[in-house]
Amino acid sequence: MSKTLDNLKISSALISVSDKTNLLEFAEFLTSQGISVISSGGTADFLRKNGIDAQEISSYTNFPEIMDGRVKTLHPMIHASLLARKGIDDQIMDEHGVKPIELLVVNLYPFQAAISQEDCSLDVAIENIDIGGPAMVRAAAKNYQNRCVVVDPDDYQGIISELHDNANCLSMKTRFSFAAKAFEHIADYDSSISNYFGKQFPGCEVFPRTLSLQFTKVNNLRYGENPHQISAIYKESSADQDGIFSQQQGKELSYNNVTDVDTAFQCVQQFTDPACVIVKHANPCGVSMKKDSISAYTAAYAADPTSAFGGVIAFNRELDSKTATTIVDNQFTEVIVAPKISRQASEVLSKQDKLRVLCIQNKSNNENPKLDFKQVYAGMLLQSQDTELADMHDLSVVTKRKPTKQEEEDLMFAFKVVKFVKSNAIVFAKNLSTIGVGAGQMSRVDSVRLAELKAIESGKNIQGSVMASDAFFPFSDSIELAAKMGISAVIQPGGSVKDQEVINAADENNIAMIFTKMRHFRH
Repeated sequence: MSKTLDNLKISSALISVSDKTNLLEFAEFLTSQGISVISSGGTADFLRKNGIDAQEISSYTNFPEIMDGRVKTLHPMIHASLLARKGIDDQIMDEHGVKPIELLVVNLYPFQAAISQEDCSLDVAIENIDIGGPAMVRAAAKNYQNRCVVVDPDDYQGIISELHDNANCLSMKTRFSFAAKAFEHIADYDSSISNYFGKQFPGCEVFPRTLSLQFTKVNNLRYGENPHQISAIYKESSADQDGIFSQQQGKELSYNNVTDVDTAFQCVQQFTDPACVIVKHANPCGVSMKKDSISAYTAAYAADPTSAFGGVIAFNRELDSKTATTIVDNQFTEVIVAPKISRQASEVLSKQDKLRVLCIQNKSNNENPKLDFKQVYAGMLLQSQDTELADMHDLSVVTKRKPTKQEEEDLMFAFKVVKFVKSNAIVFAKNLSTIGVGAGQMSRVDSVRLAELKAIESGKNIQGSVMASDAFFPFSDSIELAAKMGISAVIQPGGSVKDQEVINAADENNIAMIFTKMRHFRH
């Protein structure tokens, strides 16, 4: 029976890393504690050039590195040492002269970095697939009761501290934690390789034959969509160290908070000038783009004060104290999110101890294009994210009357907003602010009626405003209704078999209409 070691004495370490971050300080500490270091290839050269004594793998195994270094750690002397169990395999080790290696320090060939290069060929990708490294990591992680494996340079300092304070010993708790991290690391590495190879077939360039995903848990959430559901948030393993967002203050987030934050911040990022988006139950209820954040917030709030209550407010500029004070004095809100919060604004918001305040850095819509996932019965749907934006130069004016310059600006503004409203989606806008939003109706004409209702409730004058639709109008009824309300211009994708009927209705009511040829369904 294997003997359980609460504390494992470290006398020998094998180091083989491609990422040499923090390595010198770590190796110097190990040798200063009398821990012998075994190393391979480039790592051994690096250590010796910096004055650290390291025994070559080939010297330890009495077998040379061969095949241009492809075979060096794949040797029984290495794996027997990493897999040896105290109290079970001692005699076998003595018979074959296997020396113990208690600490394994490995990170793998940079496969993900290699394939990220635009000119990476299949041959280059293959040469960056590590074989010996994962084999050693798996062996040591499996045998965590008797060995310790480290795959992350950020963990070196913690090991230094524990070895220093614990007479060169590492606890079982530490070893198990690192073993779990090692298996996660290997799974992520293998996923990258599997996905890459799965894309090398016709028709699989974006969506591989099989899809392996790796996400890292950020933390638990208060609950899911409803209090009886449990929930957690994960980030992509390749995402920044800071994760998805940085919470500055406030109580725990819920599932719904996060989905609303995602909608609000993605929407506000569509605008280059200062903008504010207020989201309630996954739909923008007020959006405005103005000369500064406080003007944008004031207009966004005025678009639908009733719905804004308890919503999520997002900005694309640093939140200043004047805007923060206005929000606090004006309404109750669940979450405020911005790229940055000024010190003075933080002081204002800190008095609302339950208010959640988040920071998310602005990112280009075209930066690292992502995929959208949706679980369905017995499977999953996958699609590219809807990051496209209609360009005024590529649009078609299909009516006799062309939109005025102000109408053009409002139409483009409204079409950016409608992209984030649940289908069927209608947005009324005037002077770069929404005045009414109709979301999630089964009939498009009902969404038009709902947008009118929200505008009237907020005391807005619809006369001279514009209307955006996320998809084509199947009949002319929506246009005829909008004309009675005072809508002066419409933007929509077009593409209905009754487009001409819709255009005729617009012409009869002196409405300017633009076709974008781009639909923005959001379900």
